[in-house]
Amino acid sequence: MIELFEKVFLTGLGVVSLSQRKVEECLVDLKEKYKVGEDEGKAILEKIQTMAKDVKGRIEEMADVEVKRAMDRLGLVPREEYDRLVKRVEALEAKAGVGDPSTEC
Repeated sequence: MIELFEKVFLTGLGVVSLSQRKVEECLVDLKEKYKVGEDEGKAILEKIQTMAKDVKGRIEEMADVEVKRAMDRLGLVPREEYDRLVKRVEALEAKAGVGDPSTEC
């Protein structure tokens, strides 16, 4: 029953958007309404926190992948690569004696 409640709880409230305070409030309600013991309540809270961290990490990874895909589709380069190329162009211009080194892109 506790496992079923955890699934319903996580689905209903959305793991990512839960704050610790809200989770604790829900667990107080759980203890009062369903007579869940203190140890069980703490175990549920820890499990929810672990799951929330895992979900947050996976969402961040998925967002990174999607941003990189969008950048590729748009022909954009990461900032680090852009900065590297600017330095390379500036070095080549200085070597060739052309360009204004005070002008930034």
